[in-house]
Amino acid sequence: MSDGLPYRLIATDLDGTLLRDDGTISPRTRAALVAATEAGAAHIVVTGRAVPWTRHILDDLGYEGLAVCGQGAQVYDAGQHRLLTSVTLDRKIAGVALAKIEAEVGPLYIAASRDGLDGDVLVGPGYAVTGTLPSTPFTDVSDLWAAPLNKLYIQHPRLNSDELAEAAQGAAGGFVTVVMAGEGIVELLPLGLSKATGLSLAARRLGLKADDTIAFGDMPNDIPMFGWAAHGVAMGNAHADLRAVADEVTASNDEDGIAVVLERLLSEQA
Repeated sequence: MSDGLPYRLIATDLDGTLLRDDGTISPRTRAALVAATEAGAAHIVVTGRAVPWTRHILDDLGYEGLAVCGQGAQVYDAGQHRLLTSVTLDRKIAGVALAKIEAEVGPLYIAASRDGLDGDVLVGPGYAVTGTLPSTPFTDVSDLWAAPLNKLYIQHPRLNSDELAEAAQGAAGGFVTVVMAGEGIVELLPLGLSKATGLSLAARRLGLKADDTIAFGDMPNDIPMFGWAAHGVAMGNAHADLRAVADEVTASNDEDGIAVVLERLLSEQA
């Protein structure tokens, strides 16, 4: 334990958790994280975003620690701008998984995250990218398989994200890990990969364990991380599936939910 906090590791998701809905981090939350790290705790960002979609946020934060990106596929050293570990999705297996899902629900809209520090996100016809994140359109499906991938994103013209994730799990759950990371964001990952996988690797590099960890999140893809950590905190805006397994529910991401908990823990140790 740190002298001023009962947990030595603070793991935070980004979107809907550390970031407010406008994409910024509040001064109050920044201050709470600074106070926690000054009390001896480490902070690790754990996000579904691959490194190319995460780096600018970490740079803006002045964040120099480790980050777990790509739903656990990548451990990234933000201070050195270096990729420490990376897991890729077997492209043949991914093709089989897509075919099985489409056999159940019909044609999908597809995007893919290429591996590496500068890996493009390829976006196919019909796929709606959330926000203004950089992406590269493709029309020839062979482009999808031309270089190593971390994950695929799928959308459906009629099914919502919960329905699509459930259908994809039923059709292809024996081939890939299926996660719902937000509305419009259903992902296919290497089988067995999760945020918990990447977080455990990053924690080990810091000499820390699950028992040392408090984790904050808002979506079903955070469930494995909550299962691994000693204490899981769902944001007030969290998906019902995550709230159901959380140890506590805090205020929303727009209401400084992380700061509310960290300030309480610090005051209890004072």
